This record gives sequence, structure tokens and C-alpha cells, in this order.
Amino acid sequence: MGAQLLLLGVEVGTSAVKAVLYDCTGEERFSVHCAVTLRTPRAGWIEQDAEELWQAFCTALRAVALGAAGQGRIAALALAAQAGSVTAVDAAGEPLMPFITWLDHRAQPIVERWVQEGRAAHIRRLSGWPPHAGLPLATLAWLAQQAPEVAMRAVRFLDVHSYLLQRLTGHPVTDFSSAAEMLLLERASAMWSEELCALAGVRPDQLPDLAQAGTGVGRLAPEAARATGLPADLLVVAGGQDQCCAALGMGVTEAGRPMLATGTAWVLTILTPDLAVEQLPESAALNFHVLPGLHTLSQLLGGFGAVIAWWMQMLWPEATDRFARWEAALESTSPGARGLRFAPMNGSAQLGAGRGGFVGLRLDHTRTEMVRALCEGMGYEVRWALETLSAAVALDKSKRVPLLLSGGATHSRGLMRLLADLTGHPVHGAPDINWPARGAAILAGVRAGLLGPDPGMAAHAWRRPMTEIAPDASFHAEYLESYADYRAIVSALQDSVLRSV
Repeated sequence: MGAQLLLLGVEVGTSAVKAVLYDCTGEERFSVHCAVTLRTPRAGWIEQDAEELWQAFCTALRAVALGAAGQGRIAALALAAQAGSVTAVDAAGEPLMPFITWLDHRAQPIVERWVQEGRAAHIRRLSGWPPHAGLPLATLAWLAQQAPEVAMRAVRFLDVHSYLLQRLTGHPVTDFSSAAEMLLLERASAMWSEELCALAGVRPDQLPDLAQAGTGVGRLAPEAARATGLPADLLVVAGGQDQCCAALGMGVTEAGRPMLATGTAWVLTILTPDLAVEQLPESAALNFHVLPGLHTLSQLLGGFGAVIAWWMQMLWPEATDRFARWEAALESTSPGARGLRFAPMNGSAQLGAGRGGFVGLRLDHTRTEMVRALCEGMGYEVRWALETLSAAVALDKSKRVPLLLSGGATHSRGLMRLLADLTGHPVHGAPDINWPARGAAILAGVRAGLLGPDPGMAAHAWRRPMTEIAPDASFHAEYLESYADYRAIVSALQDSVLRSV
């Protein structure tokens, strides 16, 4: 009897590399987590060292290679990678600079100028994305202006996905879901746009090679096999953007299914057929899904995971059980937080970059009510975006399809219940499953011929149980009132910001 065949999915996130090994039934056999440092050399600059990322990636893969020993043979690998970060490499593939990450804001003046000149709407029509300071269209335009010596030496400008695949196989390949977030891809043709490239100061032939997610890229290069400890004949498959891979891993394979990712950033995504950009909300992004023929309509809600972590530190600076206290606060307080409202302080989809904070805070409010108000503010943003995106794709509101949750919020039953009650949608989540890595492994398994020909069918076969929380109808009226109150507060804050400009 031959060795059992295994599949490897690797999530390459903003703060860590997480590699997960699966058997062909979708059972997790081994996993490892390696942290990656974010560096801030100047205010608003947020970078990752490209060599450090590669070393963390290799460390994770070496651990997986050891973990697979005695269990079976790894047949294929694919990545679920952060999108929107970019580096420049020379002819040998060596990085000439750190990754400028999607969190970076050094190019904000360039984006503001595009808005003032009326170019932003045209950029969005071409790419499907509104211009953003942290994404490569603006980042590379900044590089051409502020670091021309690097731009002149660069042979390629690579995202995380293509950089790692080049080091693994020699082929700098990225898929459409990752490429689109560079804002250099023409959505209509699914090719690099001459016009957008010219705006960024690069040529299309300097960008990664394009492939459909699930395409075979090649076998490991000898140096990569030595660095990772993986077999030289390992099949490497094009994966995709981490959010899109997470959707596949969760079985979100049909139009009309909403998913909320709750990591450092909270992102609401709905699967849809292709749409005209003009019919979409201005701040929403239209992307390619990893499944052919499907697209994702996404809204970045805000850095809510970071807000929660910061407030835990502020409310209980000396405590070692902050999460338990946070959870207890949600369980012990009532909807509406006795009139206390909170608008996320670091900006949100609705508030933009405006300053938020508590509104209606009184001396008789407790820290537990502050926790509830914090979470309700984030929940109102989810509901607002869900209503906006649902209207854009003409979802039937009466169906109240489940909202699938991934990330940190799945560890909090209180927060899941709050989101269900506040949105009116059942909330489904599982706290201990790495959905992006799972989706990548499904793409790898289909390409290797181990999971059948259809990744959507494979995702359904790999489904795992989730906690399911139904909304409590008794809170409906109260949340309607507090939600209307929140929208009025945000509108007032937006007006005050505009008056101060």
C-alpha cells in the first residue's frame, strides 16, 4: 500500500505565516504558525522585510515537512496570501526593498491628488477598486517619484503571492484575485492595464505572470527544496487572495452568500456574478473570486480587531484574563448599552477617516457597558455595509441567509450573538479552523487530481461543523432604534469633519 497523500495550504498573512497539512478528506493533520514583523520606519510607513518573510515561510514549511514524516507524502501546495503588498526585485529575483504593505499610507497625497483631478472614478471603472494609499497603484507611483533609483533597478514588481512562488519554483505567478488588488489589472479584460501601469510608472511586463487560481505553477526549485525540506517533486499550485481562499474553505461558492472576516481588519464580502462597477457603492471593491465565473464584492469596514485589542489593554491594563472579562461584559449587559454609542476611532467604512469615540457617555456608565457599546458600534457598521452591499447585488432580504464568520470574533460567543441580533441574520462560525489555508489546500488538491475536478464540490465535501446562532427577535425593536441613532451620530461626525476642512 502506498503512502497516504497529503495537501498543504499556507496562509501568508500580514503578521504571520500559517501552514496547515490536510489529508484528502479535509482532516487537519499538522499545523504551524510563524510570526512576521511589521516595521514602521516612519509615521505612516508599514513594511515587511522580504527576506524575513521568506525565512518565516521556510521555517513553517520545514516544520510541516517534519510533521508529515510518518503520516504520508505531501502531493501539492498552494498559498492563500495577503494581497496589496508589493516589493521590487532585480534580475536574480533578489528584493531591492522591503514589502510596502497594504497598511502603508505614504502615498496618501498621490491618492488625494487623483481624487481632486477626477481620476479616482476612472481608476475604479478600470480596476473595480477605489484607489487606496496602501495598494500598489499608488505605492509604485510614489516609488517612481521618491525612490527613482530603486524603480530604475527593478526588473519586476511582485506581490507576496508571486514573490514566494518565484522563490519556490522560479516562476513569478499570481492569480486574478490577488492581482486585482494591485489596482493595475483591467477588470474587463483580466489583463494588466497599459493605462494604469503608466499611471504607476511601470510596464506590464514588469508585473507578475497571471494565472487562474488552481493552475499548476511547477515543481520546487532545488534551492527551495533544500530551504524548506519539502520533496523536490512537490507540485506547486497557484492559490489566491486570502479572503477569497477563506470563502472557498468555508464553502462560500454560490452568489449571494455573505462572509465577514474579523482579523486585524474586518471585511464584509458577498459573492456575486460580474457586475457593472457603476451600480456599486463607491467604497466597495469588485474582485475576482478563486472560482471561475464568480466575483466578490467587498467592503473594508475598519481595523476593528486592532480596536478591540487596544481597548482591552486600556480597560484592564494589568489583567491577564482580558478576553474572559470582555466576554463577561458582553454577557452581562443589555442591548443599547443604556444609550451609550461608540464610533470606531480609527475610522470605518461609513465614518471614513473621521475621528470617532464614545457619544453619550455618563458618569453612571460602567466599563462593561463601554465594551457593549464598542461591539455594537462595530455591529452597526456590519449591518450598514450588509444592507448597502445586499442592495447593490439585489439580495432577497426576506431570506436572511447566514452570515459566515471567520477570524477572532468566532472565539466570542457573546460577539457572535450580538452580530446575529443586530443584523437579523443567523451567524455561523468555527473558532479553530484556518479557512484561508483550507481553501488553498482545496485548490492544490483539485489540481493534483485528488479531490475531483470541481473545487466548489470539493469545498462542500470538506465542510466542517460550525456554531450557529440565530437572532433573538425580542431585541429587534431596540436595535432598530439604536441603529438609527448610530447612523445619525455618524452623519453628524462626517459633517463636523467636512466643516473643519
